[in-house]
Amino acid sequence: LMRSDLFDGRLAKVVVKMVDVSYGGENGFQQAIELSADALGAVKLMKEKKLLQKFMDEISQDTGRFCFMVDDTMKALELGAIENLIIWENLSVNRFELRNTSTQETSIIHLTTEQEANDNFFHDTETGVELEVVEKEEFVEWMANNYKQFGCKLEFVTDRSSEGTQFVKGFGGIGGILRWKVDFVELNNFEDQGKHDNDDDSDSDDSADEYDFDDDDFGF
Repeated sequence: LMRSDLFDGRLAKVVVKMVDVSYGGENGFQQAIELSADALGAVKLMKEKKLLQKFMDEISQDTGRFCFMVDDTMKALELGAIENLIIWENLSVNRFELRNTSTQETSIIHLTTEQEANDNFFHDTETGVELEVVEKEEFVEWMANNYKQFGCKLEFVTDRSSEGTQFVKGFGGIGGILRWKVDFVELNNFEDQGKHDNDDDSDSDDSADEYDFDDDDFGF
């Protein structure tokens, strides 16, 4: 085909490999894919390396436009800050929806296989009440079905390159390149302060109940 006058010369630079097929139509197309598997795999690997190098560059330059590990990545997703979401294809993390059987409140946590063996994750930290597992799903599968709602591009990577291995071992196998700078330390402090304020409000309400004051006691 490349030797034909019908072939657009502008496509020559993107030709990965030429193969001979025994069939025409869809069968021939499928055969061409099978015969080109090695070359197409190399192209995918180079794309991975380029993406991960961009991720590493953001970190080395300390731009603040990056995130890694599950918790910070989920926070960045909820902010709509992630442009490119990067996940190792074999990431061993499960997403749990838990319900407090006492208050009926639900929460979402993400645990590795090792963390699942720790029973503390399935009890309320304040009351010790056991948390009911409403739903358990592989995080990779859940994200593949839901990433679009966060307005980002999802890229699965392998650990077949040095960049991929570093991404898995050093950054938890999940991260993202951000649209803008996010200070996760400040964000975490803000969330902790919010929880502390809520606890103070709850304590104040309890104190008022203990004294059992009525409006009539003050002439209201």
